[in-house]
Amino acid sequence: MNNKEKAFNRFFRQLRVEDQKPATGRILLSEPFLADPNFVHSVILLVRHDAEGSVGFTINHKSETQLNEILEDFPEVDAPVYIGGPVSNESLFYLHGIGDKLTGSIKIQEGLYWGGDFEELKNLLAAGKVNLDEFIFLVGYSGWEKEQLEGELAQHSWIVTDISTQTVFSNNYETIWNELLTNFNKAFKIVSNFPEDPSLN
Repeated sequence: MNNKEKAFNRFFRQLRVEDQKPATGRILLSEPFLADPNFVHSVILLVRHDAEGSVGFTINHKSETQLNEILEDFPEVDAPVYIGGPVSNESLFYLHGIGDKLTGSIKIQEGLYWGGDFEELKNLLAAGKVNLDEFIFLVGYSGWEKEQLEGELAQHSWIVTDISTQTVFSNNYETIWNELLTNFNKAFKIVSNFPEDPSLN
């Protein structure tokens, strides 16, 4: 741990970081010096959190790949693919706001859903019956076993806070981590501007 990381840990402990309770629909913000390259400056939406563990998707790591580049027999749509996490990164997942239009969707919070019937989705897209602005397509996810996430929270690896459905679909992936961290507590404004590699600062 370098001096800046040590200073941040001291800084973090001095803050009154309340309500650090993960729950479905809440988000995890990675702390500025989190060393794991999979989670640098990550905003992770928790789509499941219960006694058995947690599942979440990183919603701000946009790849250079388009959906049609990885899927055959799929409607021609202009949709980027996000890196949802390091687990099962050969599988496609999707968050959306169309709710009951897609059979099997799981409600995360008002106006925000996870998954649903894939063939129905293709038909809706082909017919132009859904708005792509209400979708985020992802490969991979993040998962935590029972009490694993709570252990990481105790180590100050994450900050738990809330997010609106509008912000999830805002497409401001380049600035959302910085903005949410600063909105959570103004004291984070300075450290939120540190580069992803602290040695560069």
